[in-house]
Amino acid sequence: MRSRPLYDVIAVLARLGVGIVFMAHGWQKIEAGINETSRTFDGLGVPLPTAAAVYSAFVELLGGAALIVGLGLPVTGVLLFLDMAGAFAFVHADQGLFMVDGNRVRNGYELVVALGMASLLFAAGAGGRLTLDQWVIGKRLRRPDDEDEEDAASFVASLRQAETKPVKKPRSPRQLKSPAPAPGPAEAPETSGKDTGVAEGSADDVLVAGRRKSQRRRASTTQPIKRGDDKDPSA
Repeated sequence: MRSRPLYDVIAVLARLGVGIVFMAHGWQKIEAGINETSRTFDGLGVPLPTAAAVYSAFVELLGGAALIVGLGLPVTGVLLFLDMAGAFAFVHADQGLFMVDGNRVRNGYELVVALGMASLLFAAGAGGRLTLDQWVIGKRLRRPDDEDEEDAASFVASLRQAETKPVKKPRSPRQLKSPAPAPGPAEAPETSGKDTGVAEGSADDVLVAGRRKSQRRRASTTQPIKRGDDKDPSA
């Protein structure tokens, strides 16, 4: 089983070696001049020689530097792979495998195949973690995810707190409009013996409507009936 730190170190060394080769070829084309490179491509049968010279020179130089530092590896790897695919198809395919066979320079396709496949591997994610993509761009891309996770966690916590709190039942309109309860018999004010009739009558009016009526009946039965038109028969 491979060790992740060891793999990252090996990936850095591989990017360094491939990137140096690409930068050397790109610098060679720029040093010779774009026009001279274009005439060479034209003599080799490359279509659109000027555009091909500009593309290959700058992609190889800048792409090799990007491979070394690990910047934009998916895009850089694809561009370098297309550069080597064009070189294989238009220049090296009919020259055989070996670049040098014996004492003859055959200009074979072994180098462009190796460089092209390595670029494709880097584009597919084989560049390791020791890259600018991981340190700079990856860090910025991970920040919104962390903030979203924190927001989601706080939202869930607030929902749990709302569930644990007791829910107060709203009072009905009838309860809101109901008057205060009347004081009981024990809270009725004490009265003196002299004014028992008036005090009891007022208390009867407050407590029960029928109690005052019964008090009046008792008062009428205890008092004598006076008749103004009755005369003494002896007079």
